[in-house]
Order: sequence, then C-alpha cells, then structure tokens
Amino acid sequence: MRFFASVIAFTAIQVASAGLIQKRASVDDVATVGYATLNGGTTGGSGGTQTTVSTLDALTAAVSGSDKKVVIISGVITGSAVVKVGSNTSIIGKAGSALDGIGLRVIEESNVIIRNVKISKVLAEVGDAIGIQAAHQIWVDHVDLSSDRDHDKDYYDGLLDITHGSTGVTITDSKIYTHWKASLVGHSDSNGDEDTPITVTYAGNNWYDLNSRTPSFRFGHGHIYNNVFDNNNDGINTRDGAQLLVENNVWTGTCTTQPLYSTDGGFAVARGNDFGGAENTAPAGDFSTAPYSYNLLDTTSVRASVTSNAGQTLSL
Repeated sequence: MRFFASVIAFTAIQVASAGLIQKRASVDDVATVGYATLNGGTTGGSGGTQTTVSTLDALTAAVSGSDKKVVIISGVITGSAVVKVGSNTSIIGKAGSALDGIGLRVIEESNVIIRNVKISKVLAEVGDAIGIQAAHQIWVDHVDLSSDRDHDKDYYDGLLDITHGSTGVTITDSKIYTHWKASLVGHSDSNGDEDTPITVTYAGNNWYDLNSRTPSFRFGHGHIYNNVFDNNNDGINTRDGAQLLVENNVWTGTCTTQPLYSTDGGFAVARGNDFGGAENTAPAGDFSTAPYSYNLLDTTSVRASVTSNAGQTLSL
C-alpha cells in the first residue's frame, strides 16, 4: 500500500501536462526527481552569477570554486581534457552546443546540476564523459553522451560513472548510446565500505547501441524506472549486494538473454517491466519502496515518451 500511496501511473499526455516532460530550461531550475530531491535538494547555481562560455579555458575557469553560479555552454568546444566542476554549480548547454573530447568531473563536491549538455569521444586517458566521485546531490538531466564502437573497448572510458560513495544522484531524460562501457556505479568489488551508501535514480533515459554497463551497479541502492533499452549487448547487472528497484522499463533487441541479472550477489525488485521476451534472473531484494514520491509512466507509454524527450532537447 505504501507503494501505491507514493506512485501515480500517468499516461504520456498526463505526464506532459504535469510538467515531468520539459522542453525549456531555466537557469533557476532545481531537481524535482529522485534521490537528488532528498537531503535538502539539489539547486545547483540557482540565484548565482551567470556566465556564457565558448572556449575550454573559459569553461574551466567558470565552473571552478564553490560560489553559486550558472555556466551556459555556447557552440562546440573541442579539446582533450577533463574539467573539474565545483559545488553549487549549474552547467546548461544551449541548443546545438557540445563538448567534443572534453569530460566533466564532479569529485568531492556537492549541489551540482548538469543539463542539456552534449559530450562525445572523451578518450580513456582523459577519463569519463561525466564522472561523479565522492559527490553528493547531483542532477544530470537531458544530456547526450556517446563515442563510437570503431575502436578497442579501452580506447574510451565510461560515459557516466558514479563511484566512491556518491549519494543523492539523479539521472533523467538523457541519451546514453554508441559506446563500449556505458555507466558504472560503484568503484570496484573491494570498495564496499565506501560505496555501500551510494544512492542513484535513473529515470526516462534512452540507452542504445551499448556493449556493457547498462548500468553495472555495485553496492548501494538504485531506482531504475521508465527507461528504454535498445540493441545493447548487456542488461542491468546488480552486483556485490546492490539493492535495485526496477520498474516499468522497456527492452528490445538486447543481445542477451538477461535484461536484468546478478553477478557477485546483487539483488532487485522488478515490476511492470517489458523485458522483450527475455527474463529477469536477479534474486529478489528488499528494496521495494523508493524514499520519495514519483510519477510512474505506464509501461505501454514509456517508449514514445522517452524517445521523443531524452537527450539535448531543451532550450533556454
């Protein structure tokens, strides 16, 4: 009964009218979905200074420090670097903007929002496209993350890795595609003492043409709902005692017989999913109620909603 008290099934039209699907972004938007809403919420740089950047040097300088700030990316910025993002920051990409070869790193920081940013082809020697490490209250929304699969699997690193005990992380309405190693949660099998507190929400994301880690989730708690998974070589892998709540997701063309499975003793509560004819083989867990309210889209409406909304689709 607690589940039904906190979750309302919406049709695609109802979700749009309720404001879950947004086509415009404001510099003052705050997180409204998932774990990023807890512990005081995630407001990023709302109310702070605003800076528009179009070069790597300007971006690097603008996102540093802990003062409240909104950084707007304009145009295509090319390079081979990782940019470290300070606390109390919102990074928003204008329509048509992109980071080519440039990754964003949020490490030992808090209260960060990354929205409408397109990142591609960040080399492994640089790091992940987006790396979240020992960080708290992070909202990643409407991002577009990719590389290619023309090179060796280690030519690039992860597209979106969340490690070293990060908490209060929400990933929404994003495209994660054409890559070898998509999204790793939890640093390593031996890092349970640090990573067990991890909390991550994935909602409304479009995952496709990926080889692995869709996502791979060690330790901690994860809520994965209303996502679309297409033509991937892997499923959701719950590992090392992770407790996942997996709801109303859709799979097709997944080149695996296990869209949701476990290695190393992970667990999942799964309900309302369309596994595309395959089966869930993960052991049942005890994480059955998310600690926040949320709007759960009916499974039959997920594909149309996600494919039309995910990625760099916002405008300022």
